[in-house]
Amino acid sequence: MNKKRIAVIGAGISGLSAAAYLAKAGFAVDVYEKHEGPGGRARQFTAAGYTFDMGPSWYWMPDVFERFFKDFGSSVSDWYRLRLLDPGFEIVFGEGENVQVPYDFTALCSLFDAMEPGAGRRLIDFMRLARFKYERTITDVVYKPGLRLTELLDHRLICAASRFQLFSSIRNQVRKEFRHPHLVALMEFPVLFLGAMPGNTPALYTLMNYAGLKLGTWYPEGGFGSVARGIAAQAERNGARIAYNKQISRIVTKDKLVTGIETGGVTIPYDGVVAAGDYSHMEAQLLPEGYRNYKQEYWEKKIFAPSCLIFYLGLRKTFEGLGHHTLFFEEDIDRHATDIYRKPVWPSKPLFYVCRTTASDKTVAPIGHDNLFLLMPIATGLIDSSSTREAYFELMADRIMRRVGEDIRPYIDYRRSYCISDFIEDYGAFKGNAYGLANTLMQTMIFKPKVRNRKLPNLVYAGQLTVPGPGVPPALISGKIAAGVLARHFKMRLSH
Repeated sequence: MNKKRIAVIGAGISGLSAAAYLAKAGFAVDVYEKHEGPGGRARQFTAAGYTFDMGPSWYWMPDVFERFFKDFGSSVSDWYRLRLLDPGFEIVFGEGENVQVPYDFTALCSLFDAMEPGAGRRLIDFMRLARFKYERTITDVVYKPGLRLTELLDHRLICAASRFQLFSSIRNQVRKEFRHPHLVALMEFPVLFLGAMPGNTPALYTLMNYAGLKLGTWYPEGGFGSVARGIAAQAERNGARIAYNKQISRIVTKDKLVTGIETGGVTIPYDGVVAAGDYSHMEAQLLPEGYRNYKQEYWEKKIFAPSCLIFYLGLRKTFEGLGHHTLFFEEDIDRHATDIYRKPVWPSKPLFYVCRTTASDKTVAPIGHDNLFLLMPIATGLIDSSSTREAYFELMADRIMRRVGEDIRPYIDYRRSYCISDFIEDYGAFKGNAYGLANTLMQTMIFKPKVRNRKLPNLVYAGQLTVPGPGVPPALISGKIAAGVLARHFKMRLSH
């Protein structure tokens, strides 16, 4: 019997994950990617002797990556090596006010106690509940397709519902336990990237505190490109084929079914399709209007997580005063969040983040040089002119200079910026978003855009705009969910 043929549009993390599961289940899988390598937002580029991760740089939730590879009888260590970062990261609050966050939890509790007597004990209790949320969510929620409410009518979930704290906020839970402003900022900072004000983000997401502060912050040697290449290699080992530099122009339909895809003016027949690019772009650009799940107005009403302004810098000198991850939080997080989510405008007093990859990996830059990644969260849909980018680069460079005691600008060997217009050009990202939909209550789980096309049963979606949400670990899970939904359409089960 001939294998069913599946096309996966996009070799980002979710597309590669879907391809790996479908190929293992016995489908003939072809992946089409418009760029020259794997990873999507997690891809890399090289220039002037430097290797830069273009997007993700925080390796959290290592158990999700391990679970993915274990499904195919392999492990993370078969594809790339991990290094535990200790300290995991540093937060700069001002002149002489720098907090290094240790991996060891006992040391972290001592740090909390030193800043606020009794806070260490409260952190233990806080983390106990955060661990419960994390483990229950990973076990019973995030691998579900989010197609119907009955998926959540599980006895264990119903009994645990009150402990998920869906109707409280991260702000309420954090500020109930901690008062020192530096501790509050440390516990609330993931919210800046989850995509809503701390007061509007369900306290369920304190599970991210457990993920970051208890499971550790890791670094994949060679950068996130190593992760993308490992996932791609696993998909290929399972039998998937990946074609790069291939732009898809149309999803071909007939009689309420997908019948193929069009690329380079050629139509290629397929029995099913996984659309693993930007959901809104896939529908608006590749599907006839009558077959789309959502109109433009739907996306306009959604609350999006931020976009960002990024600088990739190569320096002819090493700056040991910067660790691997440094958060520059000298300004008020609420003020920056307001400029992103409520106004929206370019931030007046921004927070930003610096990744000095060469602190852990000397292979990503010439000997004696540094590789820096600067990222500032901003609102979606802004006009990102070159003059605006330059003004914020100067601001960030000035603050880095205050931190390390020396100006990085005279040592710049390579510089590239990346912002809203680039996200739109490269990914078709709606309004140039970088992190998908905000994790508000009404955009969580079953309230996210559906993984299955309502009118074309052999078309499914994967990626950060559907379940379970933004981030590399959720993207791995999204691919598995999409593959499962499509496999069930053909009445086949995924192999584990």
